[in-house]
Amino acid sequence: MRLWAALYAAIWIVFLDFLLSMTPFWQPLLTYLHAGLGFIIVLIAYYNFAALRRTTVPGRMKRIASATFSLAILVAILGPLLLFNVGAGWLILFGITVWNAILFVHVVNAFAIITQMAAVAIAYDMWEEKEYLEETRPGEIPPNPARVRSRANP
Repeated sequence: MRLWAALYAAIWIVFLDFLLSMTPFWQPLLTYLHAGLGFIIVLIAYYNFAALRRTTVPGRMKRIASATFSLAILVAILGPLLLFNVGAGWLILFGITVWNAILFVHVVNAFAIITQMAAVAIAYDMWEEKEYLEETRPGEIPPNPARVRSRANP
C-alpha cells in the first residue's frame, strides 16, 4: 500500500470505529468489532510512523506520527479497563467514577488520534506533491494541480 493511501486509510478506520462505538443498540459482537478495529488502528499507526520515519519528510510529521502511535497504544490499554468495568464502583467526585474518568481519557485520546492522523495525511500529501512550494495571492483559490495536469495530458 502506498504511504499516502495508508495515511488516509487510517483516518477512515478510526472514523468507522467512532461510528461503531456510537451505535445506540450495543451488542456483544460490536465490542469485539470495536476491539478488532482498535487493534488495526494500533498496527496502522505503527506502520504509518515507521514508513514516515524512513522518508525525508519534515520532522514535525514524524513527531506527530510517533505521538499518534503512542496515543493508539494508550487507548488500546484503556479499552480493556473499560470492558472489565475497572473503577466502576470507585467514586471520585460528584458521582463521577474512575471508570467514567477512564472513558473520558479514552474518548479524548481517540479524538486526538483522528485529528493527528488527518494532519499528518494532509501534510504528507502536500509534501509529496511539493504543493507547499507554491504560494497564492490573497483571495485566490487555484485549481487542483493534478486535475490541470491530467487535462493537459489526455
